[in-house]
Amino acid sequence: MKKKLKQLELFLKSSSFDRGLRIGIGITMPLVLLYFLGYFEYAPAVVVGAFLNAPGDIPGSFKRKVNAILISIVLTILITTLILFSKPFLPLLLLMMAIITFAVSLISVYGFRASLVSFSGLLSMVIAFAIQKETAQGIFVHVALMGIGGIWYLVVSFVFQKLAPVKDHNQLLSDTLLLTGKYLKLRAKLLTRNTKRNARFKETFALQNQINEKHETLRETLLSSRKRSGRSRYEEKQLLILLSSINIFELIEAKHLDYKRIDAVFGEHKEFLKASKNLNKIMGNHLIRLSEILIQNDKVPDKEILLNALSEAAESITNYINTIKLPEAREGALVLKNLYDYQEQLLHEIRTIRRVMANVQEASKISLKREDSSQFLTLQEYRLNVLVQNFNWSSTMFRHSLRLSIAIVFAYSLGMVFDIQNTYWILLTIIVIMRPSYGLTKERSKDRIIGTLIGAVIAVGIVLLTQNVVVYAILAIVSLIFAFALLQQNYKSAAALITISIVFVYSFINPDAFEVIQYRVIDTVIGSTIAVVANYVLLPSWEANNLKQVLLNALKMNKNYLLATQELYQDPSKNKLSYNVARKEAFLAISNLNAAFQRLTQDPKSKQRQFQLIYEIVTLNQTMVAAIASIGSFIGNHSTTPASIEFHILIKKIANTLQMSFDSLDHTQVHKKVTKETAEDAQEKLLDKYQQLSNLRDENINQGHVELDTETLHALQEAYLIANHIAWLKSLSENLKKTTEVYRSSIVDDQEGVY
Repeated sequence: MKKKLKQLELFLKSSSFDRGLRIGIGITMPLVLLYFLGYFEYAPAVVVGAFLNAPGDIPGSFKRKVNAILISIVLTILITTLILFSKPFLPLLLLMMAIITFAVSLISVYGFRASLVSFSGLLSMVIAFAIQKETAQGIFVHVALMGIGGIWYLVVSFVFQKLAPVKDHNQLLSDTLLLTGKYLKLRAKLLTRNTKRNARFKETFALQNQINEKHETLRETLLSSRKRSGRSRYEEKQLLILLSSINIFELIEAKHLDYKRIDAVFGEHKEFLKASKNLNKIMGNHLIRLSEILIQNDKVPDKEILLNALSEAAESITNYINTIKLPEAREGALVLKNLYDYQEQLLHEIRTIRRVMANVQEASKISLKREDSSQFLTLQEYRLNVLVQNFNWSSTMFRHSLRLSIAIVFAYSLGMVFDIQNTYWILLTIIVIMRPSYGLTKERSKDRIIGTLIGAVIAVGIVLLTQNVVVYAILAIVSLIFAFALLQQNYKSAAALITISIVFVYSFINPDAFEVIQYRVIDTVIGSTIAVVANYVLLPSWEANNLKQVLLNALKMNKNYLLATQELYQDPSKNKLSYNVARKEAFLAISNLNAAFQRLTQDPKSKQRQFQLIYEIVTLNQTMVAAIASIGSFIGNHSTTPASIEFHILIKKIANTLQMSFDSLDHTQVHKKVTKETAEDAQEKLLDKYQQLSNLRDENINQGHVELDTETLHALQEAYLIANHIAWLKSLSENLKKTTEVYRSSIVDDQEGVY
């Protein structure tokens, strides 16, 4: 019960519920105000204007939010005008529907915010069918009132922003810490359990993508809107939490260990890994608790449990050495020590977040030059050439826009032929659930139908209990607020609440609520069926055929990240910024690849061509990013020796192998190569360096020098990590080259032959 109450509190204090309230107020206030002023006949148009322009109101830069809503207002007015003037002429209407649907859908190529503006435009087209205006004057008055409604919603959004300026930021930070905590706990499970690793790896793909999306939105919000007077104290604190969360994410990625090697080293002695696993779990739970505190404004929890778990992890290294004995225990001890160092760094970042949230004075100051911070922003390209580049058959958005246009025209024609009462409900269902990918469309279709049925049953129950219009009005408003609050979190529940709201709103027009419920359910089923069938048969876009550009970008960014790590090794202080930028780009690239794989898993089994091969490609890219991050993390947090010639030779070899994979997939020629003999020789020398240090340590032990000084320990750690990770990267790059060539020959060459 206590847990459910806490979840309810977090929901009611969330920015999602805040957004639901904004939309609720934006809709109900004009109704109430115009009713009391005696101008209620103008209220529906104002309400429609407010409702249509709410989608663009999402977290991010305030300037971009305002621009999105203003563009949305202009677009919805224009589309509504065109549809209302075209309605008397069926051929013209069908043509306008097709053109508007295609053109507006294609706007989505400009990113997520643009896709919401696009949705507003499509929604305005559908709602225009419910509007009865016969004269030009009536049409112009209606769209003018819609514009006023849009401006009114912008004012409401602005007021909410001023009343709670940090709510969206805190919610994003809270979501980021929650996801990061879950990710850290998932990594803990991978350490000792080898039976379900593949399934858990697939879980990590979704989490990585969600975390990267949160980081991107936070970067846009916190880095792009710096005032002339500098950041406020609170903005400094939020930025510190963001930077620490990014560092935590990199550290988690850096310890994507060579689990086969771990299994081989520890064998039957995995009990010595349990302390490290437990520390990861405790730190993950602590991050989740901190995510809740950001919303609840409670006290920061005690840190003793963290320090005790860290102490136990340190003791496990000593216990391992005492049990296995040197020199046999050396490799395992170095693995545990490297793992401990990484967890110590993780704990340092968590304690930084704790200090910020506890309002410790010295924790809330950060220095980041504006020209440096701008390099971490992913700028959306808004030029016309982006649209032109997508104007071809191979573009997923082009095919989706064309598919949606055909589905909309077909659905409207079907409604005309069979004289369906509310055809626009069918159109609305198609617009809401149809997505570029078949899997997501099918999932949303299922949730929509189930949600609508649940909402219909609840509405029937309420109608049977009471026929009170006041109750209907209250339930319509409350259910609408909660529906918009849950829209991103639980689409099924949102669909149920929207159905309840619509049923009671229509009850004011049509007293027979059961008839409204009946048509709502039937139209939803028809619209969902059309959407799913259209995605399957009309210019289908299967994910296995769409991976080329995403994979090319991942290969390119992996190579850049590798070379940036090489430069970091040469001069950490000088090359830290360029390394961080390369790291960010590599993480985003792998996140996009992971997201593409997630979409692939939602496609029909028969369309998942070369599934195991693609899974291997995604896993190899993911592991390569992690291995590079591990080297970069070690360099950034330890005093290291100068990079050896052998290190540079092998980096060049790995980079060239990645370039060969890229060129093979892109049908270009390779120009730079490193001979196999040179690379193998360099690898042997790197391993020899570790072996020499290990042998020297054995000699010291034999002479009675058991105590290990810090310098020797760091030298052993560095030699072991660099030698093994470089060898690991070399193997990964070679396997990636092979799998990429198979993917190109089995899918890409065949696909490009079609186009």
